[in-house]
Amino acid sequence: MHAGTPVRPVPAPVHRVPVAARVSMALTGALLAGVLTSFGQAVPGLSSLSNSAGPWFVVAAALCLLAGARSGRWATPAAMVLGVVLLELMHVGYWATTNLRGYPDVLSITNFWVLMGVQAGLLAGAVAVALRSRDVGWRGAALGTTAAVLVGEGVRALLQVADTTGPVTWVVEIVVGLAVVAFAVVTARTPLGRIVALGTGVLGTVAVLGAYLLLAR
Repeated sequence: MHAGTPVRPVPAPVHRVPVAARVSMALTGALLAGVLTSFGQAVPGLSSLSNSAGPWFVVAAALCLLAGARSGRWATPAAMVLGVVLLELMHVGYWATTNLRGYPDVLSITNFWVLMGVQAGLLAGAVAVALRSRDVGWRGAALGTTAAVLVGEGVRALLQVADTTGPVTWVVEIVVGLAVVAFAVVTARTPLGRIVALGTGVLGTVAVLGAYLLLAR
């Protein structure tokens, strides 16, 4: 080696986190989300947020991503099942913490939100898979769906429960949802991606709002 020749450092090997560890972290995170939700309902300014379903959907999708959700013959169904498990673990964490805090709460397989957790969990897992896709259409649909859940719930709350909860939480939820769909449209690399993101956001919002209004009767 010639004098003065710089020595290039050897890059350290990249150690990937095992799948089992990532799934364990996701499951633990779901329980913790349920625990924090129970405590959050007692905090002024957070009670409305803790009573909303949109953030749980976002958390479930994020935890699926943490667990390594990806597309594939078996990987996609596994991610969707994981989404259901995560949402139901949030219910378990909330139920256990609420009872331990001295507020009786019943967890039943016939509970409306437990049943809705199955459908929302499947969707959250699918959204996580789509976000990892190289297809701009799937990514746009995933972000549009997420935005639709937030905006749809926010609009429904402003129409039906804002008198008792105040409008701030729901306005913030709507703004975040609009920001998500705007991000999807701006960052889409093709016209198809933009159309899919915007179309999914708009049509999804109508569907979510309609479902809320129908079930609230």
